[in-house]
Amino acid sequence: MKNSERLTKAWYGVLVLLMALGGWAIIERIRVGLVATNLTSETTWGAWVAFYIFFVGLSVGTFLLSTMFYVFKIEHYEKIGRDALLVSIISMVVALCFILLDLGRMERFWHTFRYWNFTSMLAWEVRFYVIYIGLLIAELYLSMRQDLIRVAKGTGWQAALARFLTFGSTDLSEESKKRDHKWLKILGSIGIPIAIFGVLGGEGMLFAGVKARPFWNSGLLPVILVVSALVASIALLLVFYVIRTKLMGREVDKEMVKSLAGLLAFFLLIEAGMEFFEFFVGAYGLQDTELATIETIFQGPFSWLFWGIQIFLGVVVPLFIFFNPRLKESVNAITLAAILVVIGILGVRFNIVVPPLIVPVLQGLPWGYYYPSPVEWLSSLGIVAFGLFLYTVAIKALPIDTVEELREGK
Repeated sequence: MKNSERLTKAWYGVLVLLMALGGWAIIERIRVGLVATNLTSETTWGAWVAFYIFFVGLSVGTFLLSTMFYVFKIEHYEKIGRDALLVSIISMVVALCFILLDLGRMERFWHTFRYWNFTSMLAWEVRFYVIYIGLLIAELYLSMRQDLIRVAKGTGWQAALARFLTFGSTDLSEESKKRDHKWLKILGSIGIPIAIFGVLGGEGMLFAGVKARPFWNSGLLPVILVVSALVASIALLLVFYVIRTKLMGREVDKEMVKSLAGLLAFFLLIEAGMEFFEFFVGAYGLQDTELATIETIFQGPFSWLFWGIQIFLGVVVPLFIFFNPRLKESVNAITLAAILVVIGILGVRFNIVVPPLIVPVLQGLPWGYYYPSPVEWLSSLGIVAFGLFLYTVAIKALPIDTVEELREGK
């Protein structure tokens, strides 16, 4: 058995094991309700909401990155265009799984469609999700359509799936290709404002509109969510591209990786600057609740998450790699830096959600405390594994790489 086959089987085995453990935890959550978590009446949101806003941001960021090729014709990133759309779709699926678990009455999720409160930001947000996911699926299909037709001419289950998805079409004409690209540009142009203002901006508004939590009640928060989403998505796509290319025995496009690293460093610096001003302005206002929240982030029980994960691993180490004359030329070092950035942005999401809920709204009320329970950890690992499983199956079943790339071994 080849090493690649052993690795593939081991990878599927790990994912199945994590999904099984996650499945048990989800069943336990359904069976006993939110009692299975460490959420309280003071700290009502926790790990699931943090993961939810992380993956929604990841979806929007990867979608915006795909528009660089399909809308703005930046051909340097063509190789990751379809990958970006695929990751965007799967990230939304994962995000919705997380927020479903957080609902007190999960079986009533459909009520948001049946009973529409016109003034509810959440009601609007859900409808933007539906439109956004539809646009993503349409874009991914159009980007693959011609290669699906080429794959359909072969044999095997991939060819059978391709024949089903192309509805028997055999049109590979230049006119058909131009029509697909035209629609990709149209859908991408429509999707940009929906993604920024409707999906991720709306998500930021869910937090920023809560006046009882001064740390959230900031006009800068929705912007930080957009910028940090771009940071996380560039980093994750870079990691996926390098690992997948190496596992397939193909040559990594070093120039594209270095270009992505430069783009990642640029947005990471902007995100870090915005975070600084968010804390600075909050502290300068001298509002007791916001000062207490900032102190909780900097010096509380989980200050290691801010200083160790968000700042040191998520910002300092990656920037050192990106600007070091020797390390910035190494694909492996850049990949490590990108992995650390993703971990750091996840720390950002936890620090957005949890500390503001620990501080009491009024003096005299009890302080909150939160640490994810085993059910929360296992269910989260299971959902992330489910997303990785979907990604692994998708890149096997669909022509995420162009047929020309596969032929050339690029």
